[in-house]
Amino acid sequence: MVNSKKRSKNYPSYLRLYQSEELQTRSDILFKCLVECDICPRKCGVNRLAGQIGKCRSLEKPIISSALPHFGEEPPLVGTNGSGTIFFTNCNLFCIYCQNYEISRLKQGREIENAQLASIMLNLQELGCNNINLVSPSHFVPQIVAALEIGIGNGLTIPIVYTTGDMIRSKH
Repeated sequence: MVNSKKRSKNYPSYLRLYQSEELQTRSDILFKCLVECDICPRKCGVNRLAGQIGKCRSLEKPIISSALPHFGEEPPLVGTNGSGTIFFTNCNLFCIYCQNYEISRLKQGREIENAQLASIMLNLQELGCNNINLVSPSHFVPQIVAALEIGIGNGLTIPIVYTTGDMIRSKH
C-alpha cells in the first residue's frame, strides 16, 4: 500500500473528481437514475425515490449489514490493518450458493443516511484500514458516490475497492 505521506493530492483518483466538481455532477446524474432505476444490470425501471421496490428490494437509502476491518481478503488488500469492508444488503445477483446469504437475500441490515455511510468510511480510515471495500454495492452506487463526496470533504483519502460479481454495463 502506498504510504499516505507519499500520496499525491490526486491519489486515489476520486480525489481529482472531487476537486474538479465532476463527482458532484456524477452524483446528480446517478440520483436521477433512481427515478426509473437502471443502476444495476437488472434495470428494473422502478422509481426508488417514490417508494417503489424493484429487483434489489431497496429504496433510496443504503442498507448495510456491517462495516469492519476485514482480514479474509487477498493479502495486498488486507495489509496489516485490514480492508475496511462495508457489506451492503439485498444483493441483486440472487446467487444460489452465496456465501453471504443472510446479508444478500434475507435483508439482514439497517437503512442508513448517506452522511452515516460517509462517517463509517471515515471511521474505517481512522482505524487504519488500507482501503474502503464495498461488498455487493451495485444497487447503491448513487448513495455511495454521495457519501464519498461527504467523506472527502471531511478527510477521506484511502483507496476504494469495489467487490461485486455484477457485469457492469451501464451508460453512466
